[in-house]
Amino acid sequence: MSHDHPQYPAFPDAFSTDADRYVPPSRDLGDIDDRFVFDFRSYDDLADGQRWSTWLSVEPLSRGPEPLPDWVVTSQGAIDTELGVLKTGKEADVHLVERADPLDPAGGVVMAAKRYRSPEHRSFHRAASYTEGRSMKRSRDERALKRKSTFGRQVAAGEWAVSEWGALVRLWNLGLPVPYPVQIDGTEILMEWITVVDEDGTVATAPRLAQVRPSRELLAVYFEQLTDALATMVQSGVVHGDLSAYNILAADERLVIIDLPQIVDLVGNLNGMDFLQRDCANICGWFRSRGLEVDEHALFAELMAHAF
Repeated sequence: MSHDHPQYPAFPDAFSTDADRYVPPSRDLGDIDDRFVFDFRSYDDLADGQRWSTWLSVEPLSRGPEPLPDWVVTSQGAIDTELGVLKTGKEADVHLVERADPLDPAGGVVMAAKRYRSPEHRSFHRAASYTEGRSMKRSRDERALKRKSTFGRQVAAGEWAVSEWGALVRLWNLGLPVPYPVQIDGTEILMEWITVVDEDGTVATAPRLAQVRPSRELLAVYFEQLTDALATMVQSGVVHGDLSAYNILAADERLVIIDLPQIVDLVGNLNGMDFLQRDCANICGWFRSRGLEVDEHALFAELMAHAF
């Protein structure tokens, strides 16, 4: 019995099974619709310290709020390249990561990647007082936290990252001076890198407020900025909880508040008022040490007027 199928044409002698599609020499391609023509480009293999961008691999709610700043890179072909450690801390380390599409290097951006430490290498100071009043979506996770099991410690690592992510998104939407939150993936938060430009044109990380020596005029501007930011926060029912000159960046004449995992509910947390008083004392103490006469009790009273 013959298996030939005369209705199908025989393969020509020049037919090839490699990546190049066989096209009869006599075929004129000029009539192909341009919508079906594209320019194929390949990407090189990734080097050590590189990964494909995780922008499209995370859920939409794990990406920054709309509208996206024009510097955010969303290309599926973008590559994340590790540039080094920016800061180490007890709970998390901050790295610099460049995200850029090799086919559009000029459109790349350098971001700060905050990565919370693994459970066995991290410990939040007085964590219970910060988390009081918070509720978790899954009772299983809450029970594990209370038992302090291995799984519970893993949940805690993610809980603090999620807490900071939520705080960044919330405060950004309120128009407050915080780094733009690009995305969260597990215990890693990618956010805006706050920078200053040196006299020689070099881009550097903005210094902490504690490291600068502003003029008296700029001190007054800084204090007004912080007062406005704190007022907006208490109006929304939240308190930073650990505010000091060490977690505020001075980007020239603009202050940016960072380190927000311990943000607390002003009313829902029994220690909310105490945290707010402490924030006021820390801030006013630093400004007084630089020569600006301010009073933490007056600041606290002013904020209470905004809160209620």
